[in-house]
Amino acid sequence: METISELVSRYAQPGRLEWIGIRPDRRTEMISRNTAMITDYGLEGDHNQTGGKRALTLIQQEHLPVIAALAGHLHIDPAMLRRNLVISRINLLGLRQRRFRIGDAVLEGTGICAPCSRMEEALGNGGYASVRGHGGITARIIQAGKIATGCDLEPC
Repeated sequence: METISELVSRYAQPGRLEWIGIRPDRRTEMISRNTAMITDYGLEGDHNQTGGKRALTLIQQEHLPVIAALAGHLHIDPAMLRRNLVISRINLLGLRQRRFRIGDAVLEGTGICAPCSRMEEALGNGGYASVRGHGGITARIIQAGKIATGCDLEPC
């Protein structure tokens, strides 16, 4: 019989980086990029350059239609949710407390990325509640490196 640790360490397929977004200043619009450099402190060009356990935020692409439906929208632009990276094909919650590689960078999932009150502004009344449980994860940077949309996310 397999242990929980063995089951948790398996993934059906690698994840895929679908979208990259940076925020040049705190309350400015997100800017979508096809490539980016992850420095020791965050995404180059992003206002959040503090490093630590919330250096990057990731959200699961498969959750975007769920958030849209709960918020009463047909579609959600990832920029509205203010996360740095949108990942598909892998369960991000399974990467909490685990290391993973995206492009040349190595990250470590550190926790759940709870929504902020700005979700009410972005999505309308009930926006905060719509993102709860679907907000993705935060990550610390283990190794800086270049990333690009379309590259795989692989657990280390």
